[in-house]
Amino acid sequence: MGKKKKLNVPDIPPRLRVPIVDNHTHIYPDPKSDSAGESVRQLLTEDGKWRFPVLESNLVWAMAHSGVRAAVTSGCEIPELEPALVLAHRRAGTIFAALAIHPNEAVLHAGVREVGPDGLEPQPQLWHEEVSLAEAIAQVVDLARDDAVLAVGETGLDYFRTADAGKEAQKEAFRAHIALAKELDKPMQIHDRDAHADVVEVLLKEGAPERTVFHCFSGDAELAAICAQHGWYASFAGPLTYHANRSLREAFMAMPSELILVETDAPYLTPMPFRGHPNTPWGAVYTARFMAWLRLDAHAADVLADGTATQVQAAAGSVDEDLVERWCGQLNANTEAVYGI
Repeated sequence: MGKKKKLNVPDIPPRLRVPIVDNHTHIYPDPKSDSAGESVRQLLTEDGKWRFPVLESNLVWAMAHSGVRAAVTSGCEIPELEPALVLAHRRAGTIFAALAIHPNEAVLHAGVREVGPDGLEPQPQLWHEEVSLAEAIAQVVDLARDDAVLAVGETGLDYFRTADAGKEAQKEAFRAHIALAKELDKPMQIHDRDAHADVVEVLLKEGAPERTVFHCFSGDAELAAICAQHGWYASFAGPLTYHANRSLREAFMAMPSELILVETDAPYLTPMPFRGHPNTPWGAVYTARFMAWLRLDAHAADVLADGTATQVQAAAGSVDEDLVERWCGQLNANTEAVYGI
């Protein structure tokens, strides 16, 4: 029997002095009822804490009480496009939408069924069979004109889940989304997994949108230097806090402060000390505090060089609040520059 999945979520941290924005997450509207037809209620752990999934009303409340003033939720496949937009209208000013056809979805819409490097068999759904790639992108084009849609994304390339047969479909979709972002003058959020060189090649060939964001940045210092050269933003999530991710922290330190964003990619990639649990938008607070420690604390480099994972987390968790305030001010300025919020 496999290990039981952890369903509890990060504790609500103390409110930040300068509220920040979770610039990329995945928020799903509450179901109207459970399988028995009963009204959906918040699941709790034995000690009374919230378990995943967190109800929309609780999620919005917790965001406000932790210092996350807004979140951009990404709808990346056909069934998520309109619900993401409806949610953004219902929670106007707090939740905004980003829309696209995810690169791995593009492959399925294009009819590619080849097994990728991840070794998993493709699982096409009815909407993949009935809607062509061109038709799927057309739906994004139509919905993305709405003012509640702040960005086009996530789009890009994913060579972890896609073999050679699917790469051209991903590039076709990527090019279409680049054109859309430029037409609408909206930011573009890039999904880049094991495809750094080709992502950069497509961006340079097509001409990147003025505000281009590498969502959940996974590159090294070399890619960070390329981003800095071209004025592309790097958005960091929970993996920055994982002790083994030295190259990711080097990339973070190589980025100019004015080109850095913070996100959760919730419900995934939960920051320490909650790794392994489902993530929530207020997880961005833990990552932002770690960023402030890493970037501004004079002793951070020494602790990282010689300390254990536990010692690193203890040091990052006790970062001076003035440094956190200063760093969150920078994140807020960057968020406004990209998204206008």
